[in-house]
Amino acid sequence: MVVLIVGMFMSVLDTSIVNVAIPRMQSELGASTDDIKWVVTGYTLALGVIVPLSGWLGERFGQTTVYLSSLLGFTAASALCGMAWSLDSMIAFRILQAIPGGVLPVVTMTLLYRIVPKERIGAAMGMYGLGVVFAPALGPTLGGYLVEYVNWRLIFYINVPVGILGAIAAFVVFPRIRPTSWPKFDLWGFLTIAYGLFALLLATDKGQDWGWTSYPILILLVSSALSLALFVVVELESANPLIDVRIFKVWPYTNSLILISVISIGLFTTLYYVPQFLQVTQGMQAFDAGLVLMPSALVMVVLMPIAGRLYDRFGPRWPATIGLAITAIGTYLMTSITPDTPRHVLIMWTALRNVGVGMSMMPIMTAGVAALATSRVGSGSAMNNVAQRVSSSLGLAIFGGMLTYQQAQLMSDRGGLYSTGANGLSAITQAAEQGPAGLYPIYMKLSASVLTTTYANLFLVVTVLCAIGVGLALLLRHGPAKPVEEAPAPAPAPAAPAEERRPTPVPAQSRKPSREETLDRLDEQSAQAAAGVHV
Repeated sequence: MVVLIVGMFMSVLDTSIVNVAIPRMQSELGASTDDIKWVVTGYTLALGVIVPLSGWLGERFGQTTVYLSSLLGFTAASALCGMAWSLDSMIAFRILQAIPGGVLPVVTMTLLYRIVPKERIGAAMGMYGLGVVFAPALGPTLGGYLVEYVNWRLIFYINVPVGILGAIAAFVVFPRIRPTSWPKFDLWGFLTIAYGLFALLLATDKGQDWGWTSYPILILLVSSALSLALFVVVELESANPLIDVRIFKVWPYTNSLILISVISIGLFTTLYYVPQFLQVTQGMQAFDAGLVLMPSALVMVVLMPIAGRLYDRFGPRWPATIGLAITAIGTYLMTSITPDTPRHVLIMWTALRNVGVGMSMMPIMTAGVAALATSRVGSGSAMNNVAQRVSSSLGLAIFGGMLTYQQAQLMSDRGGLYSTGANGLSAITQAAEQGPAGLYPIYMKLSASVLTTTYANLFLVVTVLCAIGVGLALLLRHGPAKPVEEAPAPAPAPAAPAEERRPTPVPAQSRKPSREETLDRLDEQSAQAAAGVHV
């Protein structure tokens, strides 16, 4: 299990650790603010294209082979990213890195369900959750330290020794899980879901820059919806679907997918906006902001294995329900944030919130995949990763648009209060007499207040989503998991009644029947056919 999680941990960590290095990368590579964003955008878009392909690759070439190949490919691509000499080369290497990086989490979960007994799957998924949840939380701290005190290129080079050692260990300890079938590649299914996710992720990433009502964004959103709808039609008619969309008929799985999306939106929103608040409003450095989030990340390290054992004993309903309720309470406390909120208070709020995330995340994910037949685990794992990527991107995009709109409105409203109130007018007049130097502190104070208020409103929306999730969590299964029957095989042709079937004697020695025996047998078959008995 430890060896299995190494590769997946690296790939998930790389999605958040790079964000901290973007400003330093921009100055060294001589890129503009808009262009440097493609280092992150290109990686995200490539993930959306490759993740749906992961299940088919495991079935076609074997999960062990695909895991080893992906881990070595991710290691090599990380080394290339560290050697990037220009923005174009960095974007190209990041896209190359995303191909194995998107395959690793899916193949890891599929392998986990192949090598872990059913009665211990909760504990195993608790360890798996360290990569899903702890890696993104660790990224800002580790990335901030490397960027501030060492070199930004080390965020890529650090993957090389870990990847090589992980591949050697995997080759030694992994069971050789080879393909049992050679499924035909579903080309039309791949093209439709790849374009649908590509267009959706691109629209959500660029919506704020290009304008949500601009023609390029509207075209991307509409074509994405049509392509994904066509994907469902293609998969229902395909004999070898890329992703078996019939898994959505299993309500426990679909319910878990909705809850995973809710948790992913809340988790990645907090991981993205809390460091921004600390750096922009309170003036912290990247590493110091990461240290504020470190205790909350360690809380999840402790709780993930415990939540897995609770799942094995009690089932997913109560760990998920209680965890989501705690998450909602912790997020609601964060709605009272102010520009002067002490660091220790913010640590307590985020730690309490992550107590809930640590308790609920893995029971929810495990319950969904455990409700599927073993043959559908690959499809379920792929859709889990798609849901996490898409929901977190959509959440950040929607909240980003909401923050921009609210900031503009609040700046206008509160600026008006300064000009109409007696105290405000006196303060503005005195500051104006000193020129721009006098007005600047008032503007900075107003900006910090407005930005903090928008963050508080954002946390309120996340609180409502978690409260809705509590209701859905109550619908999860209670008690240990029951075995899931495989899809029924085609019914065999009807056999003759027992009394009409005659056992065929097996001769002690193989010999050629004589002419008389052959004629007797033909006469007997003719008589039976005349009597209407089908042998």
